[in-house]
Amino acid sequence: MFIRKDNTLKWRWIVIASAITLALVLACVFGLDRFLYFLLRNPHCSQWNTGGGMLCALAFIMGKIFSTKVWLALTGLAVVTFFVYKAVTNENDFRFAFVKIKNSYAFYIFCSVWLAFFTTGVLKFLIGRSRPIIYEALDATLYVPLTFEHVFNSMPSGHTAVSFAGLVMIGMLLPRIKWATWTLAVIIALSRVYIGAHWCGDVILGAFIGMLCADFVKAGLKKINSK
Repeated sequence: MFIRKDNTLKWRWIVIASAITLALVLACVFGLDRFLYFLLRNPHCSQWNTGGGMLCALAFIMGKIFSTKVWLALTGLAVVTFFVYKAVTNENDFRFAFVKIKNSYAFYIFCSVWLAFFTTGVLKFLIGRSRPIIYEALDATLYVPLTFEHVFNSMPSGHTAVSFAGLVMIGMLLPRIKWATWTLAVIIALSRVYIGAHWCGDVILGAFIGMLCADFVKAGLKKINSK
């Protein structure tokens, strides 16, 4: 999204998009979130209760399939498998395998997902925004920074960030299915609000982080591998 065909970054567009994203997130935090949340939220559906119909069940399943842990595990397994395969099929030449892995699709997706994971982890810890369940129980949105408590790690959405990072990268590597990867990423983001796991501001910020991570990783690795 913010990367040219020659794999250089569009810094001007990144700055503009960052400002727009920040404005949207602040608008959500200071009031818009409540309106959008109750517009998109299914009150009968949650991470613990899938009795809200077929869409609820699908949203719950998507949350499991595209969870942060699954993304991290699968991309890590793909990289290790590719590395071992290249080494074994080339007379245990691990140096050769290392060179090959740096140029593999698996490694690009792996780096994108893990960068999104670490970025969102730091921001969650620093921001400490409470999840919607607190608002539904106490009619208040709380902020408890510097905590790893799940209920206060709402912003940004980790599911959304790693899914956008992985799927946007896949779309860049395989342009013919870009429309499908982007569509799936958006659906995953909306499903997080639908089941009450996140505010809209959380998923907006998560989506932007995921897109940036994909672009930064692709630009950085292409530059490194060209040397």
